[in-house]
Amino acid sequence: MNPKLPFLCAAALLCCLSASAQQAPPPADARLATLKALKIDAATSVRVEHADSPSRIIVKLVLQPAKGSNINVEVSLPDAEKWNGRFVGFGNGGAAGKINSGSLAGPTGAGYAVATTDMGTAPNPDSGVGNREVWKDFGFRATHLMTVAGKQIVQAYYGKPPEFSYFSGGSTGGQQALQEAQRYPEDYDGITAAVPAHCRTPLHAYFLWNDQILKKCPFTKAQEANVIAAANEYMAKREIPLAAGKFVSDPRCTAQDIDAVIALARQKDSTLTDEHAAALHKLFDGPRHAVTGERIFNGIPLGASLESAHGHLYLFKWVFGATKPLEEINFGPDIDTYTAALGPYLNAENPDLTAFEKRGGKLIATTGSADSVVPCSATIDYYERVIERFGSLEKVQSFFRLYLVPGMAHGGGPGVNQPPSLLETVRAWREKGTTPGMLTGRHVVDGKVEWELPLYPYPSKISQDTTTNTIETVEGKRGGIERVAERFRPPAAE
Repeated sequence: MNPKLPFLCAAALLCCLSASAQQAPPPADARLATLKALKIDAATSVRVEHADSPSRIIVKLVLQPAKGSNINVEVSLPDAEKWNGRFVGFGNGGAAGKINSGSLAGPTGAGYAVATTDMGTAPNPDSGVGNREVWKDFGFRATHLMTVAGKQIVQAYYGKPPEFSYFSGGSTGGQQALQEAQRYPEDYDGITAAVPAHCRTPLHAYFLWNDQILKKCPFTKAQEANVIAAANEYMAKREIPLAAGKFVSDPRCTAQDIDAVIALARQKDSTLTDEHAAALHKLFDGPRHAVTGERIFNGIPLGASLESAHGHLYLFKWVFGATKPLEEINFGPDIDTYTAALGPYLNAENPDLTAFEKRGGKLIATTGSADSVVPCSATIDYYERVIERFGSLEKVQSFFRLYLVPGMAHGGGPGVNQPPSLLETVRAWREKGTTPGMLTGRHVVDGKVEWELPLYPYPSKISQDTTTNTIETVEGKRGGIERVAERFRPPAAE
């Protein structure tokens, strides 16, 4: 036996104990005192509270980086011994304007330090009328400042920075997610973007287009149901048996397909007039510029709700004022004015994710085939533009994967209505190198799983061998979407 071994072991133990003492978080009282004394850039108000179930510290901030800006942020911190070393930023929804404090309790109970923001639009969307600072906050600034402040708070409370940081958001939260990857690639190690509203100003032009059409030519609920049924029936020959006639798992189509669906709908429902047919052509085709004919956004996906595809018109009030009649906004000069004002702040359309990829970032996005609130067309095309930027699908899939979810709407849907949880998936990818492949989508009714469907990264899709009744993955088609004209996706601005 080496006589020096006991001495070496003792020395090593002392070294470990010393290192452990250095890494141990400060006592609770000291941590709270540090938080209360913390100086955060642009913060005009900082409140520190304790909450139970689970036991946690909540920090509420008001950030005002510019006159006219008023950003609310909330950070929830688990007790030091329960913190898993991770920080998560959560996205908001719709026009934001409020914080759902209760939604942070679950992730905090799971050990995450978490933060979210109202995106600067409180008390309601009218806060953005004529206010460029709110446009910037809602577009990108609030999320980034939330992230910076959140990490500063984590450092102060635990005595060390997070080991890894993640962002998780859907819809408007998906816009926030892609803005972070594009504008602030150092903020997060992994990002999930569910049904992302990233092509923001063209998307709201689509809402206005549909709104004006449906007000002039409304559809009854029965008529809408028959139009959806016709789309499901016509597209059934392209589906696996589980989906055939029930939902459309890939709504990419041609003008001839649209003609055929409208004709079939009129066969099913004699109350659908020539005016309805003309309206459906416009709804399924999508908005075009009244003067140039350029593509502004694609249309309502076949098989998706017509009723859900309009409203959300607050962005037009931001530009044209709260009193301008929305039916008077045209798709010529007015859309040009609107795009120039908001597009550089709100749109997350930059395909250059080089900085995010180089720092090891991982990104997972989902989009639903039956979603008429944020149609899958824009996200599929964005992914294709990222592929063009990087030169190959293989390169992009090494850090960014997109899932087209069959039959999923903007919450619920006739197909997959319980999508997979993405946060743990992106965490395993970033931390362990576990590349996401097949995920599982479920159709749930009254809390019971009626069926499951494997989901594969775009462009892969599932096929079914009807003789053996086995499902397999096959290579799906790429692209197939008319691209939104570049001038309706102007470069980002600060």
